[in-house]
Amino acid sequence: MSLFEQPASAAPRPLAERMRPERLEDFVGQEHILGPGKPLRVQIERDRLTSLILWGPPGTGKTTLATLIARQTQCAFVPFSAVLSGIKEIKEVMAQAERLRRLGQRTVLFIDEIHRFNKAQQDAFLPYVERGDIILIGATTENPSFEVNSALLSRSKVYALRALTPEELVALLERALPEVGLAAGPALLEQIALYASGDARTAYNILEIAAAASEGAALAPEAVEAAIERKMLLYDKGGEEHFNLISALHKSVRSSDPDAALYWLARMLEAGEDRMYLARRLVRMAVEDIGLADPRAIEQAIACQQTVHFLGIPEGDQALAQAAVYLALAPKSDAAYRALNEARALVRERPAEPVPLHLRNAPTRAMKDWGYGRGYQHAHQQPEALTTMACLPDALAGTRFYTPTTRGFEARLKERLDAIRAWLAEQKRPPGE
Repeated sequence: MSLFEQPASAAPRPLAERMRPERLEDFVGQEHILGPGKPLRVQIERDRLTSLILWGPPGTGKTTLATLIARQTQCAFVPFSAVLSGIKEIKEVMAQAERLRRLGQRTVLFIDEIHRFNKAQQDAFLPYVERGDIILIGATTENPSFEVNSALLSRSKVYALRALTPEELVALLERALPEVGLAAGPALLEQIALYASGDARTAYNILEIAAAASEGAALAPEAVEAAIERKMLLYDKGGEEHFNLISALHKSVRSSDPDAALYWLARMLEAGEDRMYLARRLVRMAVEDIGLADPRAIEQAIACQQTVHFLGIPEGDQALAQAAVYLALAPKSDAAYRALNEARALVRERPAEPVPLHLRNAPTRAMKDWGYGRGYQHAHQQPEALTTMACLPDALAGTRFYTPTTRGFEARLKERLDAIRAWLAEQKRPPGE
């Protein structure tokens, strides 16, 4: 058996496999790239294929679409798994594809989970893509900008696939009912579609399991409930969706939207996110986005972290929710955050200024003789605990990093800072003015 042949199996194929469409016209979803006049549809119809990267969530039809493209353009179709294959297998497939090209037969090489190939493995495809030995179609659930080599990416057209809508999933399930030999009302199919979260394979699996547990000629609601058990949310703790969700949570808190913050938090909790990771991110929000507008925010966030650590799951989840709501409703200021960034930028851009002598300790007589500590003013020995002593190097005199807002507690800090600066200006004013 060659690498281009599929092994026979006596076991029945899963419903999701049996329901793969045979024609491009029967493909459901992805109208933004496959509708009339859309870019991928035009490429296929005009038979002007280039290498492609199909990027999208699981169960959106990446494998099916690659198969249909090969069939429509009369190319040999070679499925290839990045999980199971290495350099040796790549070379064997490439040699076979090159032989077919010499015979006038084009080859579509479909690589499932291309992001799992390392740089050397991805580089191995480049010469064959450039020579036209293969039309490479890669499928990935991860952002190809991060997971596919730039050289391979530059030679491929990236098409983003979207999660299927509930209406599209219901249409697919209706097609599958004759295959499982049962009838079902639209409400039951909609329930399956909602639980599938845009994943056709999940929807088919639920239907197949529920059909096997149903008696009679109709799909049983209790069988559907048992098959679903728990909604399987699209989530990969190391993947892009993880960062998309935490970004949504952070920005909802920053935007003072507690309802959105609770929604994104619930999404991550239900997907099994590490609770301590969420607690750390809430602490970061308290520091970065609330700061001194509400100094208690960081206290609440740290208390949340300790509560989560002490109580665990599920009791600690309520502490996360409480902290998220508190932070969302707290007054916002990133003044201290921006001030540190500006100070660090200046430190990186300019030479390191020496510490002024009057700010240096003088533990030895020699250091005192050199002027260390001379002219130092001890704030606690002065009225109002204020001094006219400069604490920045002379080259940076007058530099300001921190500009407080007028929100929350920081408004009081602004009043205090303005009063200090007014006092300093008064002290420096020549007598008689």
